Amino acid sequence: MHFVRAKGILSAQNGMNVYRGCTHGCIYCDSRSLCYQMKHDFEDVEVKENAPQLLKEALRRKRQRCMIATGAMCDPYMPCEEQLGITRKCLEVIEAYGFGASFQTKSDLFLRDIELLKSIHHRVKCVVQMTLTTFDEALCRIVEPNVCTTRRRYEALKVCQAEGIPTVVWLTPLLPFLNDTEENLRGILDLCFDAGVKGIIFFSGGGMTLRDGDREYYYAALDRHFPGLKSRYIETYGNCYELPSPNGYRLTKLLHHLCRKNGVMCDNGAIFTDIRQLGESFEQIHLF
Repeated sequence: MHFVRAKGILSAQNGMNVYRGCTHGCIYCDSRSLCYQMKHDFEDVEVKENAPQLLKEALRRKRQRCMIATGAMCDPYMPCEEQLGITRKCLEVIEAYGFGASFQTKSDLFLRDIELLKSIHHRVKCVVQMTLTTFDEALCRIVEPNVCTTRRRYEALKVCQAEGIPTVVWLTPLLPFLNDTEENLRGILDLCFDAGVKGIIFFSGGGMTLRDGDREYYYAALDRHFPGLKSRYIETYGNCYELPSPNGYRLTKLLHHLCRKNGVMCDNGAIFTDIRQLGESFEQIHLF
């Protein structure tokens, strides 16, 4: 990793990324794409060492409270966060200035900050967003090799449930010919329902995206772990950006049915709106 002094930290939509790059090693990661113009190796994580100070200055200037989000591009709880604590320092700033927080992660490291998250949620609002893609633990270790497996993430969601912190699961991507199965979908949904997840983000048709930079890394991983599968992708999708699952319609219909049956939100627009808004507590929103 390497350190930089950033000039700014918040986007126009009140999102931030205190790190750039990632060491999780997920074989499908879109953030590797060349269009993001990263000037360093993806695994050589860039650390915005002055992020807490920049955030403090930004929040001090804001006239109204809002939700501050992180994790859209790079996981705020990568292993380096355990030693550096940049994400935690930013959460402390958010708490001190009375703002809300939401973050997206694949790591259970956020449990280190559970008391801080509880405090933010008690005062304003906090939403934990967890990505779950693969119910099979062995497959999970292949497609997401350097991060805790689905089972451990589920256990972390259970902690949030016990502590009263609302959670959202990103059930994406469903990789064509790998985890785009009814068995995988039902397995993950059962974990979500048991953990009291409030909403599940799922893009109709399932599947994934690939573009330059990401595509080469993904295909190299397929060659290592699933010989011959790359040719099936090329024959099916060519050089397309969007790669919908052949099972997408059936899986989408099943997900909507099971979510409605269990009282879990699955309208992406409604979930995104709620995550971004202060006001009524997430637990009080009932879509169905």
